Amino acid sequence: MSHNTFGHLFRVTTFGESHGAALGCVVDGCPPGLALSAEDIQAELDRRKPGQSRFTTQRREPDQVRILSGVFADDRTGGVQLTTGTPIALEIENTDQRSKDYSEIRDSYRPGHADYAYDAKYGIRDYRGGGRSSARETAARVAAGAVARRVLPASVTIRAALVQMGPHAIDRSRWDWEAVNANPFFCPDPEAARFYEDYLDGIRKDGSSVGAVIEVVAEGVPPGLGAPIYGKLDADLAAAMMSINAVKGVEIGDGFASAALRGEENADEMRSGNGGAPTFLANHAGGVLGGISTGQPVVCRFAVKPTSSILTPRMSVTRDNRDVDLVTKGRHDPCVGIRAVPVAEAMMACVLADHYLRHRGQTGARL
Repeated sequence: MSHNTFGHLFRVTTFGESHGAALGCVVDGCPPGLALSAEDIQAELDRRKPGQSRFTTQRREPDQVRILSGVFADDRTGGVQLTTGTPIALEIENTDQRSKDYSEIRDSYRPGHADYAYDAKYGIRDYRGGGRSSARETAARVAAGAVARRVLPASVTIRAALVQMGPHAIDRSRWDWEAVNANPFFCPDPEAARFYEDYLDGIRKDGSSVGAVIEVVAEGVPPGLGAPIYGKLDADLAAAMMSINAVKGVEIGDGFASAALRGEENADEMRSGNGGAPTFLANHAGGVLGGISTGQPVVCRFAVKPTSSILTPRMSVTRDNRDVDLVTKGRHDPCVGIRAVPVAEAMMACVLADHYLRHRGQTGARL
């Protein structure tokens, strides 16, 4: 199975399956001399790990990370663990698998899942939780994202939030970043978060699921990251977000809404600013013009489909092409978009770190 690696200079290879012994990643291209501890990575993993509220899967995984290589500490580093410039291998053990939950669907294809497509391609599949195609793989991405944050300048801040659940969008006039980590939905609108509690309880009790929209914003990104043709920053961001499990649509800045605007409304006008750089009067472009960052906040948004594993019977077929009605048992997220929030931040960090190193490689500039 190929294509387990993404990035150019900051390269991430993930490994492992949902019900295997462990999963993890190898990060190659991280510069030497950066402070990096397991605690730095664990803080990000703790935001993504399952079982933290009744609104996510009740699989109990501590997601404890081990750094296997790529760091060093002794008296010359003052006891601080620094990256060495060699590949950083990270391991996260699986401890709470319940493979028996999937025994009834070993020969059946779950509607909405990758089961059939995976089997058609490889002729073999790990039916236990989807194996390699499981969203459990995203734990490794979050670990890699924690490393990527150390590569980026301290001025760069990356935050994400859930801005819509099902058909119910937040009120942006109530946006409060402080509220994001104060509710189980990573929602920036406290009133919407309270509504989502009852709404998702109802969805969960019905044995169903619902989708979501996630927005990720990177502030402090310097101008100049990206290239105008085949290395566009927004193209790489779109690919990174689209690679997250259950994501079915990505937009940068105003995205699809820009199609309804007139030219004079959509153009991000400028005026002279301090330090020789212009001041933008709007950010419809989401911080990227011509594939290159402008210094504005980089804004990306994506749609997550409803979790395909539900208790409502669905029509499907078996591996030998017999009709069957399936109920997917096990422990599943009624809204998988909730735990996609830290994954979105991680993918943004990885893409920006890669482009930061690529910019330095081409221009020699330290941004």
